Amino acid sequence: MGEKKTTTGGGLGFYKEYVAGMNAGLATVAVGHPFDTVKVKGLYRGATSSFLGMAFESSLMFGIYSQAKLFLRGTLPDDGPRPEIIVPSAMFGGAIISFVLCPTELVKCRMQIQGTDSLVPNFRRYTSPLDCAVQTVKNEGVTGIFRGGSATLLRECTGNAVFFTVYEYLRYHIHSRLEDSKLKDGYLIDMGIGVLTGGLGGIACWSAVLPFDVAKTIIQTSPDKATERNPLKVLSSIHKRAGLKGCYAGLGPTIVRAFPANAAAIVAWEFSMKMLGIKRD
Repeated sequence: MGEKKTTTGGGLGFYKEYVAGMNAGLATVAVGHPFDTVKVKGLYRGATSSFLGMAFESSLMFGIYSQAKLFLRGTLPDDGPRPEIIVPSAMFGGAIISFVLCPTELVKCRMQIQGTDSLVPNFRRYTSPLDCAVQTVKNEGVTGIFRGGSATLLRECTGNAVFFTVYEYLRYHIHSRLEDSKLKDGYLIDMGIGVLTGGLGGIACWSAVLPFDVAKTIIQTSPDKATERNPLKVLSSIHKRAGLKGCYAGLGPTIVRAFPANAAAIVAWEFSMKMLGIKRD
């Protein structure tokens, strides 16, 4: 069930994990991007970089997570979810994809805030995501495009560990109940389980890491090159000024987005794996 070995038929079949992950990423952006931009305005502004970044990021995340689980499980029996396998696999994948997400999200955030005239003067406007990236490197150096990297790393490692733990345990126990009740698996049942487990996993994830995301956004969109880049210090400053509520700014829209976006990701991932012949059960 949730933690049984994933098989791809041997040979070079491992690439299928990454294709399935890419499809999950595309589904995530298609469903979640409009909700995400509620926090910073501009609906689909910055969507191009989001689609490209998320497709690549999810391909890596789901692929690395699946392969790492296989490696860590080794010859252990398939007797249910194991946190000692799920957590390090998810954190390893999160650490890798943080290097992809940091620059793409910096571009997305800076493009999005241009939807609010009072925040961005005309002379600092970007004509496209590429222009934003080029101007950032030109004005802030190569390290500028990775501004917010520490916050992104903390968010991705923690968030993915929470997400996959909740997802795997829920999926395992729901399937166990279905087997006990003699219900047969079917497309609609699998999709419903995917919606529930992915959605609740997403809510748990963002409830745990939203403060890191708040710190990241502040660090990446600040016009001051000398702005504090330590996410813990940024959060400490926010807490002193606005309390816990300030650290969870945008919680409502984020939770509203988290369920459908992550539900879509899991449904797309699991459906893609089935179509590609990857067996998990």
